[in-house]
Amino acid sequence: MKKVKLDIVGLSYSQTQSGAYALVLGEVNGRRRLPIIIGAFEAQAIAIEIEKMTPSRPLTHDLFKSMADTFHINIQEIIIYNLVDGVFYAKLICSDGKNTHEVDARTSDAIALAVRFNAMIYTYEFILASAGIVIEGNDFLFLENMDSIAKEPEADSLPTSTQQQGFGDLTLEELQQKLQEAIADEAYEKAARLRDELNKRGIS
Repeated sequence: MKKVKLDIVGLSYSQTQSGAYALVLGEVNGRRRLPIIIGAFEAQAIAIEIEKMTPSRPLTHDLFKSMADTFHINIQEIIIYNLVDGVFYAKLICSDGKNTHEVDARTSDAIALAVRFNAMIYTYEFILASAGIVIEGNDFLFLENMDSIAKEPEADSLPTSTQQQGFGDLTLEELQQKLQEAIADEAYEKAARLRDELNKRGIS
């Protein structure tokens, strides 16, 4: 399958999902953007490294980098290799100089490590074709449109079990808890549906 190289275009706070951020990856030499909803911790880990800030104590991803360096392990690249029910799947391509191994990882963690190892970020053409958004004009305007970032283009193609999942019997507290869990699991469509249910009940 054809790999497409990506760069980090931006990181923006979500105005619609409390505690969530939109990480936007851009196609190198292209106009397509791949938005991914991530948690606050992972967003902080990415932003700190991009801004070259030094925390008082090592964050989890910094600790991973130190251990990898100690044992001469390098992350050569990360690949966002699949998209299932709104959840992106990624893997680390690691090498000790002799052997190469693939390690499964959450996409947000993979990106946080990629910026620390200066590793290339890739995805496959079929993922960009299905979940990418073509940008015309200024990316900043795109980053402000958090509602479109939070939703996948093909919401109607979700499995029946997800489409038929009702939230009407849940309390507001249960809805908010499930929303945070969906965000943590990078289950974007489920998070969007939970958010919509909260909005229907007048919860911003």
